[in-house]
Amino acid sequence: MNPGFRSLMWYLLVGTRGGPNRIRILEQLRGRPANAHQLASALALDYRTVRHHVRLLERNGAIARPVKDAYAAPYELAPYLLEHFELVEAMISPRPARGPAARRAAVPGLTRLHRAKGGSS
Repeated sequence: MNPGFRSLMWYLLVGTRGGPNRIRILEQLRGRPANAHQLASALALDYRTVRHHVRLLERNGAIARPVKDAYAAPYELAPYLLEHFELVEAMISPRPARGPAARRAAVPGLTRLHRAKGGSS
């Protein structure tokens, strides 16, 4: 994936407050094309919220409408994003926690033992 597009996708999907809804929209469109009303119904989001997010995704090349100005034209993933969707999935998948607190949490009972000895968690 182009590094600039990767950075843009990270910003749109992870680096902003609307990212979780945009991720849901992309996942829905990966299954099949849909217009804004269908997306709003399927995702239980306000229609205007969906329109805002699809406008941003379309403007930034993540989704496209094959029939541009037709009434209720469906959106679909842009070919470039569809080709590289596994990289987007890796970008948005939860990462394992790191650091001492994560290691203590991974071992049952270790956090209690750590606190009993006067450590902080």
